[in-house]
Amino acid sequence: MSRDGEVGEVVEIQPFTGPACGTAWIPGSKSLTNRALLCALLSPGETLLTGVLDSADTLAMARAARALGAEIETDGGVRTATQPLPPAPTARVRGIGGAPSRAGSKTAAEPLVVDADQAGTVARFLLPVLAAGRGSFVLDAHPQMRARPMGDLVAALRRLGAQITAAPAGFARRHDPDALPLLVEGCDLARGPAEIGGDVSSQFLSGLLLAGPVMPEGLEVRLRNPESAVSRPYVELTVGVMEAFGATVGRPSPGVFEVAPGGYRPDSRDEPFEFTIEADAAAAGYFWAAAAITGGSVASERLGSASAQGDVEFARVLGEMGCEVSETADAITVAGPRNPAELRGGTFDLRDISDNVPTLAAVAAFAGSPTTITGVGFIRAKESDRIGLTVAELRKRGVDATEHPDGLTVRPQPALLRRGRADSHGDHRLAMAMSLFGLRVAGIEIGGAEAVGKTFPKFFDALGFLREPLNKPRTGRPEPDNLIAVDGPAASGKSSVARLVAERALGRSPADGYLDTGAMYRAVTWAVLRAEVDPADAERVAGIAEKVSLEITDHGDAALQEVLLDGSDVAEAIRSPEVDEAVSVVAANARVRETMVARQRAWAAEHVPAVVDGRDIGSVVLPDAVLKIFLTASPEVRARRRAGQRTAGSVTERDERDSTRTESPLTVAGNAVIVDTSEMKIEEVVGEIAQLYEQAREQAGMTEPGPA
Repeated sequence: MSRDGEVGEVVEIQPFTGPACGTAWIPGSKSLTNRALLCALLSPGETLLTGVLDSADTLAMARAARALGAEIETDGGVRTATQPLPPAPTARVRGIGGAPSRAGSKTAAEPLVVDADQAGTVARFLLPVLAAGRGSFVLDAHPQMRARPMGDLVAALRRLGAQITAAPAGFARRHDPDALPLLVEGCDLARGPAEIGGDVSSQFLSGLLLAGPVMPEGLEVRLRNPESAVSRPYVELTVGVMEAFGATVGRPSPGVFEVAPGGYRPDSRDEPFEFTIEADAAAAGYFWAAAAITGGSVASERLGSASAQGDVEFARVLGEMGCEVSETADAITVAGPRNPAELRGGTFDLRDISDNVPTLAAVAAFAGSPTTITGVGFIRAKESDRIGLTVAELRKRGVDATEHPDGLTVRPQPALLRRGRADSHGDHRLAMAMSLFGLRVAGIEIGGAEAVGKTFPKFFDALGFLREPLNKPRTGRPEPDNLIAVDGPAASGKSSVARLVAERALGRSPADGYLDTGAMYRAVTWAVLRAEVDPADAERVAGIAEKVSLEITDHGDAALQEVLLDGSDVAEAIRSPEVDEAVSVVAANARVRETMVARQRAWAAEHVPAVVDGRDIGSVVLPDAVLKIFLTASPEVRARRRAGQRTAGSVTERDERDSTRTESPLTVAGNAVIVDTSEMKIEEVVGEIAQLYEQAREQAGMTEPGPA
């Protein structure tokens, strides 16, 4: 994966020519890491955190904890030969044993600036803690975080007696007086009850709960309209971490929380308290999605059926779509169908696992039916407008997508997917989700790729690690054939490209290393028309196909192609408008296809290595070809390539007929790499496919010598 620093950081995603397989390298959970770091800060003595996430958001929490008096030492782990990515590090934290205090500080006269950077968890968890402390603090953040809502949390704290105002002169000013940066004068806060809404962010409620144990009388929190609360599993995660650190959280009625005073780890001893952090479930979702859209099988470790993270539910969503999901206590494995078109769309309410919205949208673009995501209107106020921008990026890829007030709908058309650069818009979730397109579509770049550093700095390396290496078992699939299958719609350039690929990638002359299966169907169609048989007469058409003698010899150009039908060269005749009009009907005949497929397979077996092109080569004729290509272009470009013979509308009509026929419809085969040639020269297309062929041979572990 190459990087270019001219426009932010640009990462080009190299397509997978086979399924994503293996155990994904997944870092520690951001949600657990930042909750545990905060609890360790507020605890007495030493805490040993194992499996922490090393990312921008967790580093922001660690810096804030140090600024407030914690001592933190980290061990980054060591790389090994079999696992090239580092193990999750450990952190040793010596806490301050209560709410932060600036008493006795030499700089107590000036407010202590605590920077949350871009981390919503840091800003929203720390504000209540600072309000319950002693001394003056300014809570500031990156401009992106300054634009995110804080008002409901500020109002709830003020009702408890918190002294929170706009930051003094010298700090950034906002039109919203309750947005960061904020000046906080720590004081004793009342027990409450505090009221907070749950329809904007669960982080507001989590922040209040986390501060409760260090407040003099504890805290009672009441959730307004609990039935409309979003991201509820994150609240459960907060309570679970608090209780692990010795806090007591009661729930006398739905939507009401009572946090007892007394601090964290009230019975602490001299030995360190140990807390283990699971792998990040939201991060695992990208790799489960990779399995779904490549027909692979990907496992997550340190993350199982008993996980407290709500995002493990995303694996079950993929299960509803048609993936096989298996769970143990410490691992979840997702296996996709051999062809992603077998994935079933549907309507999914993701209000509790909203981080997975862009991920599911990417998977939906490859499914066999539309998908609607609901219940997530609140994610418009995340790091970006995750509804509007997800839809915008999908449309750039050629996806038919629309946004709704509380979600979006994706109507998949894999054959229309386009190459190009996706923009992260500074949002780590968008950067990682849009990368999934690059596993199946050639020429996908991610602009602003540095955004992944917020939660998953090694994401692109971890994604590449799922390529099936030479020493990995092949998951029970047949060994691949040293053949290249090229499919695509009419006028996509299949024949011209395939001839050159045979020459330049395989070192074969087109006469020996290339088969134009479209010419076979055209020849049969010409024979049907010559016999004055109605192309819709299935029985008589099939009889003609079974009886004709057919031989195709290609000399490197359509003008030099020989198509011998019963001994006569009909190469020119099969390109007539009459044949153009009737060939789709003939090709849809089940017995014709059965006859032609048998002939095509026999030819391929005798001419390995070779390139075979058509409309069902990767899906039906040669499903075990080492490389499957789906060559496409926009309807407008394809119409121009037919030199005025067709309009974009007529090309689209032909696509509709070919893709909806009962027998061997035009489809993007499982594991086929979609190559959009709309803005490419033929030499560029051939070079790209040649590179993919070498990659496919390596990924498949083929040991026989390649072409000369």
